[in-house]
Amino acid sequence: TDVSLNDAVQKEMTILFSDIRGFTTLSEQMTATQTFEFINSYLKHMEPIISKYNGFIDKYIGDAIMALFSGDVDDAIRSAIAMLAELEIYNKKRIQSSYKPIKIGIGINTGNLILGTVGGEKRMDGTVIGDAVNLSARMEVITKNYEVSILITQHTFNKLKTPQNYLIRKIDVVKVKGKIEEIVIYEIFDADVIEIKKAKQQHLALFNQAFTAYHKNQFQQSLNLFQKYLQLNAQDSVAKIYVERCQSQLEHA
Repeated sequence: TDVSLNDAVQKEMTILFSDIRGFTTLSEQMTATQTFEFINSYLKHMEPIISKYNGFIDKYIGDAIMALFSGDVDDAIRSAIAMLAELEIYNKKRIQSSYKPIKIGIGINTGNLILGTVGGEKRMDGTVIGDAVNLSARMEVITKNYEVSILITQHTFNKLKTPQNYLIRKIDVVKVKGKIEEIVIYEIFDADVIEIKKAKQQHLALFNQAFTAYHKNQFQQSLNLFQKYLQLNAQDSVAKIYVERCQSQLEHA
């Protein structure tokens, strides 16, 4: 009752976006009632985890979740990892009920945003606005491109209190739509399938060496290193992307 339209405050927060992969295709196979039951069943598993790690859900956008963390950045990372662990439990229930398992992508960014109220006299809503929000949403979208589960920005990585507690690797330097500056993005792979996770962890130094060579425009060296890496971890989707990029660069050299 004390909230008024246009109330707003600027604050640094960490924004987490998550989305179900292929939801449109999935929903086309269900009735409207089944779709709502599925979404609510899924969200019922995810909401407590976000609360547990000191986040709050700003809004649901269909099957997507937008959550905010005003404290430690690490809370958002722990929440994302726990969400994927919970998804594994949820998927086991789906398989037992003869449903297909689902996958989600999670994008995380940290930065300044405006937290406030928007709307009209009869309908108001709390929301957040700012480049930091847009970038976190963009991170979630491009998890699909790399076929990874969690992506974080350099802004978030820099704010981590205990980066050594997570399995992290730098996977690209990208220019986000509408922005001039490039941004480094990182994958967190703690929740990967155990075999892939172990391989990524064990051969991280080789991956980093190949990654560095690519971004120094040493494409032949990078290609050789990534091909060597794939012999050790053939299921790494990011390494496969870099092999294709190296080959393309060398063909057009």
